[in-house]
Amino acid sequence: MSEPKKLSRWYFGGLASAGAACCTHPLDLLKVHLQTQQEGKLSVVRLTGTIVREQGVLALYNGLSASLCRQLSYSTTRFGIYEVAKQSVAPHGESISFAERVAMAGAAGAAGGFVGTPADLVNVRMQNDIKLPPEKRRNYKHAIDGLFRVYKEEGVKRLWGGATTATSRAVFMTIGQLSFYDQVKIMLLASGYFQDNPTTHFLSSLTAGAVATTLTQPLDVLKTRAMNAKPGEFKGMMDLIMYTAKLGPLGFFKGYVPAFVRLAPHTILTFVFLEQLRDNFGFIPVK
Repeated sequence: MSEPKKLSRWYFGGLASAGAACCTHPLDLLKVHLQTQQEGKLSVVRLTGTIVREQGVLALYNGLSASLCRQLSYSTTRFGIYEVAKQSVAPHGESISFAERVAMAGAAGAAGGFVGTPADLVNVRMQNDIKLPPEKRRNYKHAIDGLFRVYKEEGVKRLWGGATTATSRAVFMTIGQLSFYDQVKIMLLASGYFQDNPTTHFLSSLTAGAVATTLTQPLDVLKTRAMNAKPGEFKGMMDLIMYTAKLGPLGFFKGYVPAFVRLAPHTILTFVFLEQLRDNFGFIPVK
């Protein structure tokens, strides 16, 4: 008789995402730099060299505290809601349709995106700070300092600057990552050629990362620009869209390659860590 399948606890996703962020943060920083460029082209290699030469290797980890704060708010919320919803619908591992998974992931992503917006805003600003002239840098000491200063200097409303695009992006990101990961994993296991092991987890998460990048890149570009903008720089979302559209259709996919290069490892590591947490610290449902 096979061993009962363990289920994840609601907070495992946040812990797994935070662990993955520690590994992929430099790639996320490079992505933000490329997205906030309006003129000229700079390759990933050249940009990396410029940052290391001018600021040092540790500059690639600027904003890490904000990134961890974001994952522990944003990802804990979306993974937690998705996991609790799945366990409510299928408490003993019953079959769940793909449409149901997409609906649960979309709702979880919306909640996570809204909750994580303040930390995301500080994260974007801290990562982008080193490309600004010294007199224009915000110089947040860490994530909590950044949150407090935005509240004090710009008001509580500004903490949710870019919340519309951040929440929309989070919906598509969560659909692409969580529902597609589960669906691809189910299909691989059903084929009879794969077992529930790291190989299957790797292939499922790689596919989920590719889908999520494609779905979210236009919104990610808009979100990054909105959060990094000065108060009053854009009149509204349409103004921001028109500003980005000046670069042509590909302007909405600026930074796509580093976004995928960053998101694919982050997605893979997140689900590998999540599966290990589930296998070692998960719980067996009581029938």
